Amino acid sequence: MMVATKSIKFIAVLVLTLTSFVAFANGGEKDGGNVDTKEEIQDYIKHHLADSHDFSLFSYTADNGERKHVGFPLPVIVWTKDGLKSFMSSAFHHNDDGTEIVTRGNTKLVKLHSKIYELDAGATSVSFDKDHHATNAHKVLDFSITKSVFGMLLAGLLMLLGFTALARGYKKSNGIPKGVGRVLEPLVLYVRDEIARPNIGEKKYKKFMPYLLTVFFFIWILNLLGLTPLGFNVTGQIAVTVCLALVTLVVYITNGSKDFWAHTLWMPGVPKILRPILAVLELAGFLLIKPFSLLVRLFANITAGHSVVMGIAALMLLLKSEFGTVGATGISFLLTMFLTIIELLVAFLQAFIFTMLTALFIGMAVEEHDHDHADSHSH
Repeated sequence: MMVATKSIKFIAVLVLTLTSFVAFANGGEKDGGNVDTKEEIQDYIKHHLADSHDFSLFSYTADNGERKHVGFPLPVIVWTKDGLKSFMSSAFHHNDDGTEIVTRGNTKLVKLHSKIYELDAGATSVSFDKDHHATNAHKVLDFSITKSVFGMLLAGLLMLLGFTALARGYKKSNGIPKGVGRVLEPLVLYVRDEIARPNIGEKKYKKFMPYLLTVFFFIWILNLLGLTPLGFNVTGQIAVTVCLALVTLVVYITNGSKDFWAHTLWMPGVPKILRPILAVLELAGFLLIKPFSLLVRLFANITAGHSVVMGIAALMLLLKSEFGTVGATGISFLLTMFLTIIELLVAFLQAFIFTMLTALFIGMAVEEHDHDHADSHSH
């Protein structure tokens, strides 16, 4: 059984790596051609890390020499001067200047660098200044289902199905889960016994278990999706990590005990003249520094990991002139496979660290202190 499990894990990593290689090697840039030069590789990596209104899985050259792109569109939902506009992202078509324009009624929408703009009245094409900024278009309110939104919805669906199966397994099997539940149960117990209980305390940890489990599995699943060739980089989007950190901030601030606020705003055991200064420092730590550390750590590690993996994969393009196609591909493949295995560990580790720090901050906020005697000694 152990051998079979290890074989499955190895095959999964191998498939992920091979598929990522195919997606990278066949990937197309904005001109529809192959990615060959250093600049094209850098642009492709940036494009992979950025959010998008559609999925571009891979590209290939047909027998007639025409470049074909394989993927699928996503719903575009924007609010313009003429109201709400919705359509599929496949409605965008390339203009002569390389931009993508779609017309809906009297509204002309253009997509520039994965951002959607509305053209000014009477304009038929985009005008640019010397810095290549659009001069006759302005941003719209974008509520589209982008790759990141799609990834979060997919992660939420997987969590819903998984935990529903776990709950049903407990009911039907007298507390012994089966199927997917057997995979989830050890992780749930790990979050409870190794993260929630030690950091929050035996009396109060149960109240925060739903949030901690949601955060852990949400980040972990998204990190795993980011290792697939679908192009997900949800936890590498700063907006996503900011929202996660803000939710954590709201949770531990709104659940802060009286002792927590007394300790923060008027710290006992120190001279009164220093208490206002310490109050400012404590507030800055809880309101700014701690959320900032959460969002930056997750964002930076995931983005850096994806960049390194794709950069190593690109070695087969940069080194093929020196080692030949087979030699360069072999070197790049081995390094990429090794880094992909490391990324599987990082996917779990970042979910664990975020959840651990969240539990730690919550535990600090709900902890009860006995400062009466300390305060009396300070006088």
